[in-house]
Amino acid sequence: MDAREKILEAAAELLAKAPVADVSTRAVCEAAGVGAPMLYRHFGDKAGLLSAVVDRGFERYLAAKRAARPGADPVQDIRDGWDNHMRFALDNPNYYRLMYSPELTAPPAAAHEAHALLRQILERCAAAGRLTVPPPVAGQMIMSANVGAALSMLTRPEQYPDPEFSARLRDSVIDSVTRPAAPDGPGEDDSAGHVAIAATTLAARLRAEPVPALTPAESALLEQWLEHLSQGVDPAHRAS
Repeated sequence: MDAREKILEAAAELLAKAPVADVSTRAVCEAAGVGAPMLYRHFGDKAGLLSAVVDRGFERYLAAKRAARPGADPVQDIRDGWDNHMRFALDNPNYYRLMYSPELTAPPAAAHEAHALLRQILERCAAAGRLTVPPPVAGQMIMSANVGAALSMLTRPEQYPDPEFSARLRDSVIDSVTRPAAPDGPGEDDSAGHVAIAATTLAARLRAEPVPALTPAESALLEQWLEHLSQGVDPAHRAS
């Protein structure tokens, strides 16, 4: 085992046993049998070390998400993703708290990948006509609620005695950004009251399957218009 792996292994073991989501570099160096210069050579500073520890701890969770095959219902995939996220948080409280600790000056790569994997599912939802807001907005709403609930339950578990709390919140948030599948198939209801949904759906389909007849500039302009329409803004009268 090389020095970098020894340091990560020691930090992970100390973090798992720590009463709070933090470890000192001195303790890590002692446990790994290396000097401080070696630690800083590999990780730059304490924040770099903690970020690497988080990525290491989240690897199994993210590997399972990467390997998951898309289901027939993308909205159910979002629900399943919420439940898996919550399960990982409650099973690995220190890794999870550290992931969102203000001590980390830059988000770990695991945080970026988790958002990207959620965005992929949301793009499928939008393309199926199931999303009522643009994918980035839906992602912000779902992820902030999921993370907030997990941190709240970890920090103050006595305030959340209801075992169905997470599921209730999950359904409330997801229902606020999705709609049931249309009985005649996705995208059939293009009435004036559903312009935003239609724009969101079309934008997602064009991202998934670009139209060769459009130039890059035309595609970019069309996507810009669709983005405005998906947010309820008239492209012809938007503020300059």
